[in-house]
Amino acid sequence: MWGLLLALATFAPAVGVSLGASGASVLGLASPATTEAPVSTPAPRSSQAELSAGNKNGTSEQHVRIRVIKKKKIIMKKRKKLTPSRPPVTARASVTTSPARTLDLPEKQEPDCPPLGLESLRVSDNQLDASSSQSFGLGPHRGRLNIQSGLEDGDLFDGAWCAERQDAEPWLQVDARHPTHFSGIITQGRNSIWRYDWVTSYKVQFSNDSLTWWGSKNRSSGMDAVFPANSDPETPVLNLLPEPQVARFIRLLPQTWLQGGASCLRAEILACPVSDPNGLFPEVPVLESSDTLDFRHHDYKAMRKLMKQVNEQCPNITRVYSIGKSHQGLKLYVMEMSDQPGEHELGEPEVRYVAGMHGNEALGRELLLLLMQFLCREFLRGDPRVTRLLTETRIHLLPSMNPDGYETAFRRGSELVGWAEGRWNHQGIDLNHNFADLNTPLWEAEDDGLVPDTVPNHHLPLPTYYTLPNATVAPETRAVIKWMERIPFVLSANLHGGELVVSYPFDMTRTPWAARELTPTPDEAVFRWLSTVYAGTNWAMQDPDRRPCHSQDFSSYGNIINGADWHTVPGSMNDFSYLHTNCFEVTVELSCDKFPHENELRQEWENNKDALLTYLEQVRMGIAGVVRDKDTEIGIADAVIAVDGINHDVTTAWGGDYWRLLTPGDYVVTASAEGYHAATRNCRVTFEEGPVPCNFHLTKTPKQRLRELLAAGAKVPPDLRRRLERLRGQN
Repeated sequence: MWGLLLALATFAPAVGVSLGASGASVLGLASPATTEAPVSTPAPRSSQAELSAGNKNGTSEQHVRIRVIKKKKIIMKKRKKLTPSRPPVTARASVTTSPARTLDLPEKQEPDCPPLGLESLRVSDNQLDASSSQSFGLGPHRGRLNIQSGLEDGDLFDGAWCAERQDAEPWLQVDARHPTHFSGIITQGRNSIWRYDWVTSYKVQFSNDSLTWWGSKNRSSGMDAVFPANSDPETPVLNLLPEPQVARFIRLLPQTWLQGGASCLRAEILACPVSDPNGLFPEVPVLESSDTLDFRHHDYKAMRKLMKQVNEQCPNITRVYSIGKSHQGLKLYVMEMSDQPGEHELGEPEVRYVAGMHGNEALGRELLLLLMQFLCREFLRGDPRVTRLLTETRIHLLPSMNPDGYETAFRRGSELVGWAEGRWNHQGIDLNHNFADLNTPLWEAEDDGLVPDTVPNHHLPLPTYYTLPNATVAPETRAVIKWMERIPFVLSANLHGGELVVSYPFDMTRTPWAARELTPTPDEAVFRWLSTVYAGTNWAMQDPDRRPCHSQDFSSYGNIINGADWHTVPGSMNDFSYLHTNCFEVTVELSCDKFPHENELRQEWENNKDALLTYLEQVRMGIAGVVRDKDTEIGIADAVIAVDGINHDVTTAWGGDYWRLLTPGDYVVTASAEGYHAATRNCRVTFEEGPVPCNFHLTKTPKQRLRELLAAGAKVPPDLRRRLERLRGQN
């Protein structure tokens, strides 16, 4: 095994040297204004690194001497290295760098132990401590990997832990509460739209009592190791410890940071549990599930293989099909689950779950893969709840709407993907802003008094610009739109990650350019019901002791919010689904952590299992029926179902069947179709389970009967002739 010792000469100006963005870099961090923290044992100045810096095209030319030790043989090599110009770094004292304080790093850094849980909130706020904080909003409880700040700096929800500027020896401390095998650290800088702050190097210390501390040591020298940290605010940087340590407490001690900035960081700790045979400490919560399912992250090939296995295990209730391809040619696979897969049964509603619209939000993808396994297994066992669900409903599960983005995120790994990498499709398009904006033409028509007489309040057509060949529409978006138009979906949920809340339409604010504004649909009551059902049966959302994920506490709203009142999203799939089809769709933000570690999937499944099932069952809420021709008893397709007092209609499927989601109450419902007299009846929705039957028989108008007779070459009956004459006389 080759070991590298790189020591940098300390003269002004000194320059940082990096071995790569993976975090496997060696640090000689300084700048013209650089100072470094004093160490307990000052090391002699080193002359083993000779740096000559120039500046050409934004790069500095450095001649670096590398000392390579192999089998006690010392070899001196000289090479020329070009590195980009780096921002100046600030720390606390004069520069002192020596070979003894450089860090022996493995050739490849990969997480071994799982995360302790700073990002996922398994580590509570009172387990975090710090030497100082600039404000409460920059306290140690904010030093969590990927935590996001609010819009205002200086509020209670800032984007990192930041030590006071006068703090000479800053540190961030985590209490694991049990003896723990610490193996590595992941760090980020401060999340802020106003400031740039990040730590560029740090030391690590450990303790069992928070009083006596020892440091992480360099293997070759035995001196305190200095770990390279960040060069930008957002990219996670992993450092594995030279020697894993067993302790209860761990401290990160920033040594240098961006010049002009502050000592600010966000972190995750990699740690494995340690056995406690004597029971000296409280029992560590075990993240388990009673379901024997495949709890791991699946890339594209593994996902396809798993879906095939479920189909082979339950061939009578499953069908795997593709709705299209991604920009890179990966198929968008759907798992259909029903007692009659492959066909629409009259009177049976269609529901869907969509996940992975943002490729780095991986939990929804895994939950749908777990759900299809669970439904298959429980159906074979004869579980009555699952059996009824699959015999009375046709379920479609799309686990990965953006497979290209997911593959990017998957390659980075759950802890190193950061907040945004893999979010967009391969073209750089955010799919949740890529659907046609139907809100604006509807609202303009409403303002002009054209709705619903001239402009319908439902099934709005695609705008002309959106259908042009050069329109910026992702292939994934086009595939989903065709899917929506092909199947008469009634209910849907779009699974996201990064928060714990359910948001419902409208997602776009009605006031142009408003960042946020309450913008309800005519079906506000239904959407609040649907959102509350999911939030109310989700274990994590219902935990009274949970803290907010980032900068908003949604628990005070019952963990639901109108999408536009949160932040405006033009071109969202939720709004498009509501205005272009019959389908009511909400967005479920499943977890604070967009890409949870595999060892957290069991708990996340338990958090969401009942909510996923209960939400599907809400398709039975409201009224349902068939609109038929009175004479022939044939179902009438595209008949309009209107409810008095709700300015949004739905239409019948090709067999004449329909479903209208409504909350309990009394309603006046009208069915109408071209060529028929409209019919109206009262329908009462109760709290009892199951849709209330509300069927209609429509009579053809005389004109329609005449058209059909003339088209068939038949004579006009006398009664119809007399009615037509009376109508002409009235006119």
